[in-house]
Amino acid sequence: MHDYTIADLEKWDRRIRNAAEDAGLNPYPQEFEICDYHDMIGYEAYAGMPSHYPHWSFGKSFERKETLYQLGIVGLPYEMVINSNPALAYLLRDNTLLLQVLTIAHVYAHNDFFRNNANFEYTRPEYTIERFKAHADRIRSYTEDPSIGADKVEGILDAAHALQFQCRRAKRVRKRTPEDQKAAALKAARPADDPFGSIHKKREYDPPDLTRIPLEPEEDILLFIRDYNPYLETWEKDLLTIVLERADYFLPQIETKIMNEGWASYWHYRILDALDLDQALRLEFFKRHNQVIRPLRGGINPYHLGYKLFENIHRRWETPSREEQDEYGRPGGQGREKIFQVRESDRDESFLRQYLTEELMRELDLFQHEKKGSDRVITHVPTPDDWETIKETLLRNVGLAGMPVITIVEVKTQGTQEMILRHEYDGRELEAEYADRTLRYVQKLWGKKVVLETRLAGECCRMSYGGTGDKVEVSRS
Repeated sequence: MHDYTIADLEKWDRRIRNAAEDAGLNPYPQEFEICDYHDMIGYEAYAGMPSHYPHWSFGKSFERKETLYQLGIVGLPYEMVINSNPALAYLLRDNTLLLQVLTIAHVYAHNDFFRNNANFEYTRPEYTIERFKAHADRIRSYTEDPSIGADKVEGILDAAHALQFQCRRAKRVRKRTPEDQKAAALKAARPADDPFGSIHKKREYDPPDLTRIPLEPEEDILLFIRDYNPYLETWEKDLLTIVLERADYFLPQIETKIMNEGWASYWHYRILDALDLDQALRLEFFKRHNQVIRPLRGGINPYHLGYKLFENIHRRWETPSREEQDEYGRPGGQGREKIFQVRESDRDESFLRQYLTEELMRELDLFQHEKKGSDRVITHVPTPDDWETIKETLLRNVGLAGMPVITIVEVKTQGTQEMILRHEYDGRELEAEYADRTLRYVQKLWGKKVVLETRLAGECCRMSYGGTGDKVEVSRS
């Protein structure tokens, strides 16, 4: 038996929505669906989408999560929220009343974040459900088409899923069109006027190669293949478009995980603290809240880190220390305005880079460890000499920063149409198994030989795959 009714949840929903709006949150209209553990596992496996297109990887994820849950190895999320307008959230039926109340408050803060953070500006939430339904319908139609079939569809989707986040990460920065790129290339090649011609020798004009494809390194690998591979069928291009739209929808959530969960935790605490909870509910509230934001041993809990950062920002801007007043001329009483400004404009990388201070790192007891043999060894602790090293390591592993950047630098326009990729080496080498498989996926979609330039063991090397044979060839220079 549950200790609540639907009428109870509706009453609490109205109170929480009013409290959230009084606090300054500005969410979309919100809808809730109550589901059992089996449905929750399904929604989680399908990335929260009730109408996601079919693919074997989602079924695999479901079977894995359900098995681990039945064995007691993992638990279930209290809720899932979809970035849509109106927003849709799933509540686990077996939660207690207090847990449902806390979750509803948490959901409204997520909803507010989706609506107001600049990284979600281009996700078109008013079309979310309809767009994913259209994706599913189109993919089913290709699967059921006798001339195409499930095997061909899954082959393209497998390759596209592997490459979907090899894309332009700063979506808010306008991408230069081919015309812009040509103009920039011409400008760079043209020698500037020299008012001191008698002193400086005029540079010779070196015209740019405007036939080069692409004119400058291209980050959007799937998009480039879709637009420049003339041998792709219409249905294959449509599958790439579907995966590109899916990636564009989920990319902001990957890039703002710490901020989003921190914002939701920060506000569920304040909303419930402001409500008139009776003693029994209040005791459970403190217990549940502490469970959500507790630090993880040997890892980072995004709820904990984000919550502490928003708390710290509010405190520093509300009552700045004398040192901060002297250094920044910062007036007090601006804590609330500051956290709303941060919520609107930042993503995890800029959030941590600007606001994770040495003092806060010591308070959170952050440290860096590495595996040496069968042991884990602490290599850096937040001292004045080491705290920036720990911070940089964290920044290199949030959002998509932990994923290698690979760009298309050239396609041979004569003869072979060979594609040249370049790994933007930052001191971290590619994992051989993933690099091998990814190169094969690129070649499958491009249809011609693909070469990847990278570094292994400190040496420049080239990995290539032409679509024949079982091995990816590796040569060192």
